[in-house]
Amino acid sequence: MALDPDLEGFLELVQLGRLSGKTRPMHELQVAQARSDFASASGILDPAPPGDLQVVELSVPSRDAQAVPLRLYRHARRGPGLQPAILYFHGGGNVVGSLDSHDAVCRRLASSGTHAVLALGYRLAPEHPYPTAVNDALDAADWLATQATSLAIDSRRISVAGDSAGATLATVLALSAQQGLCRLAPSAQLLFYPVTDITRERDSHRRYAEDYLLESQTLRWFYAHYCPDPALRGDWRASPLLAGHAEPMIRTYVSLAEYDPLFDEGQAYAQRLQASGTDVTLRVEQGLTHDFLRMGGISSRVAGIYAEVEHWLQSA
Repeated sequence: MALDPDLEGFLELVQLGRLSGKTRPMHELQVAQARSDFASASGILDPAPPGDLQVVELSVPSRDAQAVPLRLYRHARRGPGLQPAILYFHGGGNVVGSLDSHDAVCRRLASSGTHAVLALGYRLAPEHPYPTAVNDALDAADWLATQATSLAIDSRRISVAGDSAGATLATVLALSAQQGLCRLAPSAQLLFYPVTDITRERDSHRRYAEDYLLESQTLRWFYAHYCPDPALRGDWRASPLLAGHAEPMIRTYVSLAEYDPLFDEGQAYAQRLQASGTDVTLRVEQGLTHDFLRMGGISSRVAGIYAEVEHWLQSA
């Protein structure tokens, strides 16, 4: 399918440097500048996310005694009793991204009032390389397993979700729970354009290497910062496609962008789960690029994607 017309115009502005005043791609920047540019784009991509939410700032104790920020979103008019929830991990290649860069995503996920959303501000590389982000995710899951009731959350109905590198953390958490490596037992997982194998490049890395927002050179830049030791990249916690998947996993929703260098590995992961007997819903968003969840202010199609996700969550 042709590139979404709304998105095509946006990408032309990006390529001309008219949005941030910069023409240099992320992989040519210093980390601090890359983080600043990524954060500043958030208000352009989705400037008016749904409101009428209560937002609470919390923190989770990590295994090395650091406080990792956690943000709780829930509808201001939610009903009584324990509420199902989504534990969400933001994207950004484990190098950029934050609670603020994905604030609109979490607001949209929480806007129906069905689920609370808990977003984790896990620590980033290169200051905190692999496996710090994985450990932060597991520590947050263990904490939530014991604190859910105090937050009016039903611990039996917690889904894990994330986009890009955050989707990697979500599925690694689900795999860890399956193996008895964390206390939380997620009920479902939602993976949006996940990173599933950082050991090799696939055809889609070459098809969409440039001009589609996320560039293949930027992926290499992310991986060099996040997991600088190539020997560690084959660990299933860094590359979940390399996990055995001998047993079915929890019910899974995989959403991919057609014009995305990560498309092939995301599709391969969904197929691997299906082969294991996992109940997988695979959606390919034709005409869209990586990071479409943050583009509610750019493409008119994004609202419909969130509506479908909400329907799937209610059925799950």
